[in-house]
Amino acid sequence: MPSEHEQRIKELEKANRILQKKLERSESLRIALEETNEKKEALFLNVIDELRESQKTLEEQSRDLEETLKKLRATQSKLVESEKMSALGILVAGIAHEINNPVNFIYGNINYVAQYADDILELLKCYQESYPEPSLKIANKIKSMDLDFIKKDFLQVINSMEIGSQRISEIVRSLRSFSRLDEAEVKKVNIHEGIDSTLMLLQNRLKSQTNYPEITVIKEYGDLPRVACYAGKLNQALINIISNAIDALEQKIDYLQHSYYPTNGIATLPILTFNPTIKITTELIDNWISIRISDNGIGIDEKVTEKIFNPFFTTKPVGKGTGLGLSISYQIIVETHQGQIDCKSIPGTGTELIIMIPQQRL
Repeated sequence: MPSEHEQRIKELEKANRILQKKLERSESLRIALEETNEKKEALFLNVIDELRESQKTLEEQSRDLEETLKKLRATQSKLVESEKMSALGILVAGIAHEINNPVNFIYGNINYVAQYADDILELLKCYQESYPEPSLKIANKIKSMDLDFIKKDFLQVINSMEIGSQRISEIVRSLRSFSRLDEAEVKKVNIHEGIDSTLMLLQNRLKSQTNYPEITVIKEYGDLPRVACYAGKLNQALINIISNAIDALEQKIDYLQHSYYPTNGIATLPILTFNPTIKITTELIDNWISIRISDNGIGIDEKVTEKIFNPFFTTKPVGKGTGLGLSISYQIIVETHQGQIDCKSIPGTGTELIIMIPQQRL
């Protein structure tokens, strides 16, 4: 029989073995738990990475969609603007045609009227020389109608009518030139005629107005060949660019007037001496047609210069600009005519737009 001491030792050994097994199972469970936790952590990290990647993809898709929407809006606006200009071209062409016939009739007959007036006045002179003492009735009529004034003014009136008819004829020619907007095909045209017709249509904005002095236009035209282009579209680009130059001049005039005159309207400095000027220079450079349009207007900052051809970008007050004028001009010159357009500007000094169009289409 084992002693009580030996029995106690065996029980302790047995308890130790049991504890040892429990410890081994606990270690095994701990390792399994750690492995499970590691797998879960890796899974969570993987899910987080996938979520981040999905978020990045969604943000990129959102930016792409916004850019596409912006382009669609710009394209739609350009199409509407182009359609409006095309309709304007058709309308202008119709008006020019309707005006042209009666103007030609009037202008063609003024020479005859002038000749008839000379003959009648010469005959009247002969009568006065042959009958120096008219009857009382004729004398009273001569006095009441102021015959001497009529003889002087008659030919002047006819001459002013001739000048007016010539002016209308020039306007009609400009309208007909500008109405090439509805011509879809490429034609060889005189670039200078397009510029002149554009200036004619903008004459009302160039001449002196209540708050603005007359804008001086300096034309330095080079010897250019006829250029194959979409004449109407090019006219549209020119009118947008020159209109912007006029806007810049008016902005500078407003700024100077505000500086010279306080809010009470009483002048505190000498009269405004600023001479608003637009200069248009053309020349042929290595088979490229160069058109430079400069103004001494308000000018724009370099950072703004980088954005002026972007759709809907404008520095004008709300309601004064759509931000499409220069964008459409860029499209016409660069995309339609495979040309180039660049802007140089100094704030407070002025701006110059340089247009380059290939003499032969690329």
